[in-house]
Amino acid sequence: MKPITKETYVNWYKDMLFWRKFEDKLAAVYIQQKVRGFLHLYNGQEAVLAGALHAMKLGTDKMITAYRNHVQPIGMGVDPRRVFAELYGKVTGTSHGMGGSMHIFSKEKGFYGGHGIVGGQIPLGAGIAFADKYFERDGVTLTYFGDGAARQGSLHETFNMAMLWKLPVVFIVENNGYAMGTSVERTANHTDIWKLGLGYEMPCGPVNGMDPVAVAEAMHEAIERARRGDGPTFLEMRTYRYRGHSMSDAQHYRTKDEVNEYKKLDPITQILEVIKEKNYLSQDEIDVISKDVKSNVQECLDFAEESAYPETQQLYDMVYEQEDYPFIKHRY
Repeated sequence: MKPITKETYVNWYKDMLFWRKFEDKLAAVYIQQKVRGFLHLYNGQEAVLAGALHAMKLGTDKMITAYRNHVQPIGMGVDPRRVFAELYGKVTGTSHGMGGSMHIFSKEKGFYGGHGIVGGQIPLGAGIAFADKYFERDGVTLTYFGDGAARQGSLHETFNMAMLWKLPVVFIVENNGYAMGTSVERTANHTDIWKLGLGYEMPCGPVNGMDPVAVAEAMHEAIERARRGDGPTFLEMRTYRYRGHSMSDAQHYRTKDEVNEYKKLDPITQILEVIKEKNYLSQDEIDVISKDVKSNVQECLDFAEESAYPETQQLYDMVYEQEDYPFIKHRY
């Protein structure tokens, strides 16, 4: 595994702080109704992404996830301004304003989407991995889903095929405890989701999803196993979301005291504490990072605000490959 150095910690802090503030700003403009539809935020789960990116081979490996999907493409190299613009429905967005919050996508950067269908990305992730194996490419696909999606039948079909064909895929359940609003204890007679892999003799195990170091170590082992041709791994990232399932979630299923207890494990705070303990940065340098993050988030907001909405014709241009498609009926 690549060594975890001073530079690693500093970059983790910069990235995770930016992701957090980026989504905090999205929450603010959502309340102003500048972002419409659903909005699912990643606050609290940033270590899962930060650790994984450290273990990945960017440009070769791929990622696919559910609809909590704004910061993952940014981590993989997508321009954050385009992500913000996509949520605004603007033509400068990652899907020209036609995907919205739940469907960020970048083939160029190897990010194959957020997916609105619960668990829909699980077989798709295996399919992407199958393509890499079939064409003898070196890529590994990281396939993320939530604890609620772990109850989908397609998971079992996918696990079976992935093991049978030794696909270069890592399955990761981000277990934040409540799915949409129902605790793990109420949805199954076991709370160790990682044990689902045992039925397929798939290497599997739990990981502290609030610690990017623990995530990086587990992901490195799983990714290298897949890259060697030894098949998939199933990891349960035990994490926690500080906001509701979506912006409309009243969160009646948990207490404020519980949330505050988990905030003591905030991955951003943990990384900052290491930086201070090891004197990696001075307080002035930390303040500069905070100032830069605030400025960068504002730049994303301004870009989205100033971008144009797509023209109506774009709807037809993006849906129909054939330019003279004969069945379009215009009704005005």
